[in-house]
Amino acid sequence: MSLRLGVARPSETGKLFEFTRDNLMVNKGDFTSFSMGADLDIAVSSRLAVQFGATVAQANKLSEDRNFIDNNDLPIEQTTSFRRSPVTLGLKYYLMSPGASLGRYAWVPNRIAPYVAAGGGLMHYRFRQSGDFVDYQTLDVFNTTLSSSGWSGTSYVTGGAVISLSARMGLVTEARYDRARAPLGTDFQGFDRIDLSGVSVTTGLHLRF
Repeated sequence: MSLRLGVARPSETGKLFEFTRDNLMVNKGDFTSFSMGADLDIAVSSRLAVQFGATVAQANKLSEDRNFIDNNDLPIEQTTSFRRSPVTLGLKYYLMSPGASLGRYAWVPNRIAPYVAAGGGLMHYRFRQSGDFVDYQTLDVFNTTLSSSGWSGTSYVTGGAVISLSARMGLVTEARYDRARAPLGTDFQGFDRIDLSGVSVTTGLHLRF
């Protein structure tokens, strides 16, 4: 089992993110966020394992309208949150043996065991904007919450290494790319599918049982 913490950066491509950057004080990269995840590996051979994983990353961005202020010369403010939570199943392959058996009961880990992994599954997302907005046709300011959430198919590839501290415990670090797109809800009619893809870099504990 691996328990990982790190940083995730979504791709932020597509019309929804372009519209948000054009009209709100939001820049590309502002949805970079803290990420945490867990993996369970079940060995099928000395170098191959079936991997179950779950991860969550959520960013919250305070912003204001890029082009307009209200009647009191104050900024028109809102908050955007973006959460991605993939649940996946894949195969993990060690590029060299993670350890060697000594007799029937002793197993000695190698100091460093690099690996690659790939698979697929489902990703849940939520994109939510709450606060004051400008109707760009009438220029009226209104308060509302716009939200879209749902599930999408996803695939991933990752590479990393386990650094053993003992036969039972080690440190793990990895880089991962997730690919997914999903349709948006009725609050965001007129936009194409939301891009849920992104990269992450994490590190944490690797426990052997």
